Amino acid sequence: MQVHHYILATAGHVDHGKSALVKALTGTDPDRLPEEKARGITIDLGFAQLDLPAPPLNPPASGEAPAGVQPSAFSVGIVDVPGHEDFVKNMVAGVGSIDLALFIVAADDGWMPQSEEHLQILTYLGVTRAVVALTKADLVEGHEAERIAAVRQALANSPFAAAPIMPTSVVTGRGLDELKTALAGVLAETPPPRDLGKPRLPVDRVFTLKGIGTVVTGTLSGGTLQRGQTVVLQPTGQTTRVRSLQSHNADVASSGPGTRTAVNLPDLEPHTETQPQGVARGDVITVAELGEATATADVMLEKSARLAGSQIPAARALKDRTRVRVHHGSANVPAAVFVHGGGELAPGERAWAQLRFETPVFLLAGDRFIVRDWSEQATLAGGLVLDADGDRKHWQMPAQKALLEARAAAPDDPAVWVLTALARDGAARRDALLRRTRFRADEITASLTALATEKRLVLTAELAADTAAWQGWLARAASAVDAAHRAHPEWVGLPFAELRSILEAEVRVPGVFEALVSELDRSGFVVTGTAIRRATHRPALPSRLQAAGDWLRQALQAKPLEPPSRKELTADRTAQEALKFLIATGEAAEIGPEQVLSAEAYAQAVDAIRAHLRRHRQATMSDLRQVVGTSRRIIVPLCEKLDREGITRREGDWRRLGR
Repeated sequence: MQVHHYILATAGHVDHGKSALVKALTGTDPDRLPEEKARGITIDLGFAQLDLPAPPLNPPASGEAPAGVQPSAFSVGIVDVPGHEDFVKNMVAGVGSIDLALFIVAADDGWMPQSEEHLQILTYLGVTRAVVALTKADLVEGHEAERIAAVRQALANSPFAAAPIMPTSVVTGRGLDELKTALAGVLAETPPPRDLGKPRLPVDRVFTLKGIGTVVTGTLSGGTLQRGQTVVLQPTGQTTRVRSLQSHNADVASSGPGTRTAVNLPDLEPHTETQPQGVARGDVITVAELGEATATADVMLEKSARLAGSQIPAARALKDRTRVRVHHGSANVPAAVFVHGGGELAPGERAWAQLRFETPVFLLAGDRFIVRDWSEQATLAGGLVLDADGDRKHWQMPAQKALLEARAAAPDDPAVWVLTALARDGAARRDALLRRTRFRADEITASLTALATEKRLVLTAELAADTAAWQGWLARAASAVDAAHRAHPEWVGLPFAELRSILEAEVRVPGVFEALVSELDRSGFVVTGTAIRRATHRPALPSRLQAAGDWLRQALQAKPLEPPSRKELTADRTAQEALKFLIATGEAAEIGPEQVLSAEAYAQAVDAIRAHLRRHRQATMSDLRQVVGTSRRIIVPLCEKLDREGITRREGDWRRLGR
């Protein structure tokens, strides 16, 4: 049987019958706290589970392909949220990763303040599907049509304007089956939660079981958790492992996105005053590959147009540098809002902003969040994370603003996100590019391949680079090499250290410099040791060094195997520069700190030593001195050089041919 998993959350004003309806639908009372029973209202999150048969599908029209594997049932995890204005902060913790809202409006009360606030919260979080239950319909017999019309009017200009509205009564049982049918109908048109390969479980409950240890629960999204898997607790970064998993009170080997999941974490303790590093609501169970928590995020903020003209606190403009509470997942974090340009956000407007958190938050670009006032009395705005690694120094630079605008306009297009990252940074490592986003690895790879085919970016084995930036770096490197050839014709090439210093202001990503050198080496340039040159460049001594060069050549050739010492050869700076040139160009061989041979003499000595060792298999240094016809002053550093280069191999007092 093919079962699709979804998460549904209730929404609506206090005392409109959310918990009673959940109990009537599932048989589970989501109000579990004694205080909730005593006060008769929901205070914290409650949970239940509902199985629904999938509705029969209409057969495809003639010539159309089947729609793929269709579910036969839906497993729906229900999060029941409080409706009282004092507990909206708990409500937000339960609706961060849902697929469908069960919006509840009491027929006798109608649309109320928290009905409106909950609607705005769901809209900010990107929820687009809902079913409306008109509860307590038994209290308005004969007036249902007008009450339905009033709710429909309240939903106008919202994502739920066309949502089904189902009259229900838990007292008489009316409409419950019809409500289940409506829920199944909407779910049949809802894509199942995506597996991004990036599992995250925002913790909403923590408790300890005797003999079991610490257990956390949450709504799993973005990927799969498995029994025995190593995971990370964020934002503390503590590593732990999954001892066991449960979903809806049943042990499972793995749990996927769209499921209510309980995880046994034996290595962690619940958060207490004496255990401040313990796990608590707001923490996230995830994997190490997704990086660390952040203290800064660049975002797009929006304030609902439904607040326009209202006098309630939520309608006030959100001003630059306001201290707020940011709700993300199950977390509630203090932060300051920095609006681009120092402006403010009024109802119906959007603005680019930076959130600077007082404590780190684990989030990904593409996540949505809620902004509430510091006193937790009003929901001020919602937003979309566009860069999870904000830079407090350069956050208003034109390149960053362009990135934010493009991503906000195309939040689901990985190609746009790739191009904006490379346009800002020039290059990035392929294994890190968009890692902290809600895109799958295969989506990112496909975008890179397509963009490279279109010549919109450059790919190497490990890197992706903006085409214009890459070509600019290559051009600057080539110009630098040419300038070095003109200024220092005696140099073999431009040393890497100098080329790196020329490019370091722009080439900051590890590996880019090496990739540029490799590209140059394939296109008319030659790498020689630790330098690079044009293939057509032939080193030549400048006129001021030519006399010294000629004298050095004569001195090395006069007694090839018994030349003067390096000190004697380089009595002044001019001779030093000339000798350095001869060594770099291969005219001379440096065999030791104080000994230099001409290249021809060095080659003759090596050939003689090789020939002798082939015939006699081994020889002492004294033997080799006689073979070469030189002094101990030369043969000692020469043999040591041959040992280092593997031409010979020393075994005690003997030398043999190296491997």
